[in-house]
Amino acid sequence: MSVTGGPPAPGHCSRGIDLVSYTDVAGSPVFKLAMQVVEDRWYLYATHFWEPRLSVIDVTDPAQPELVAVIEGPEHAATWQVQVADGLLVQGIEQLPVAWGGDPSRPGDEGVRIFDVSNPREPVLLGHWRTGDNGTHRNHYTGGRYVHCAAHQPGFDGNIYLILDIADPREPKVAGRWFVPEQFTAGGAAPSQRISLHGPAYVEGDRAYLPYGAAGLVILDISDVTRPRQVSRLEIGAAFSSMIALHTAIPRPGRGLLLVNTEAIAERSQEPYNFAGIVDISDETRPRLVSLLPVPAPDEDAGYPNFSVRGGRFGPHNQHHPQNGDPHLFDSDDLMFLTWFNGGLRVYDIRDEYLPREIAHYLPDDPTERRGLLPKDLVTQSEDVLVDARGYIYLSDKNHGLHVLSMPGL
Repeated sequence: MSVTGGPPAPGHCSRGIDLVSYTDVAGSPVFKLAMQVVEDRWYLYATHFWEPRLSVIDVTDPAQPELVAVIEGPEHAATWQVQVADGLLVQGIEQLPVAWGGDPSRPGDEGVRIFDVSNPREPVLLGHWRTGDNGTHRNHYTGGRYVHCAAHQPGFDGNIYLILDIADPREPKVAGRWFVPEQFTAGGAAPSQRISLHGPAYVEGDRAYLPYGAAGLVILDISDVTRPRQVSRLEIGAAFSSMIALHTAIPRPGRGLLLVNTEAIAERSQEPYNFAGIVDISDETRPRLVSLLPVPAPDEDAGYPNFSVRGGRFGPHNQHHPQNGDPHLFDSDDLMFLTWFNGGLRVYDIRDEYLPREIAHYLPDDPTERRGLLPKDLVTQSEDVLVDARGYIYLSDKNHGLHVLSMPGL
């Protein structure tokens, strides 16, 4: 059925980006995004913020998105994370936090569910692996035998890095794991701060790049998946330490760079500074931060002096994730796409890693209907971004549906 009906597309302000279409997805705000192409048809997989549901949307014609399948998740759980490759869908599941509507007296399911999506219109559940604790957050899967998980297991404080072997997707098995020693509470550790791998543990070849929250950036050698070995670590420090601290690290191996960012957590910027930047890893044993991306500024007629006092969260969140040569996802060493919560979507020219500059943006109008518990002030909260190889951009929001955009010349 078409999902272009319902409420009209919200207004927006933009520079260098055009609105192609807007889908309300039956009133269910969209969160994380993944893409698959089957028999020349383009399918977008969209998780939802406030329901344990995943929607499969045919975007072959991006001006007319069509909902073609739904995967219902377990009740009272967060099913926010999804990746698709090799005809498999990997869904992360975790206990739903209280702030997001969770009830400790009614815990939901957790772990990783694996679906056969060789026919995207008829997903088939193959297997379900459980952590034995809180579940998994953002995982990394680009095909093949291994899923790289941010998993919470008994005996640890926060998420650790876990490699899941899905050679038989019906019987996933743990192949290896790695953690910061301060996390191992079962071994006597008493962490002075919460350290947790946010994920994904982005993998290129035999290297895993871990955005390890308060522990900063960790680079691992995973040539032996049963015994990951630390290559280096770059601490971020208290000046940049929101609760999440380092949130994303995406390698650009052709340039010896990592694109990194923290995640804003506190509304109205009531926390340490959140940044997005570029790290030089040409010497992987000594990663070094070489630049910070410019902070978005509102248009002159916005009616507020800066995004920090606008309401809701302001700061970086999700980058567009290429997937190790997947030809259906946009992949460039020159451009970076990044959401900034109430600052919308920002696009950066990073050809000069020492002088990144904003070249385009898209800021949806504030929602007019509250569909979830957050943010406290009902303002735009742009969440995730995905760019396909045709140049179409998909943007999600806490209280909006899905925006489909285009950027001339992309």
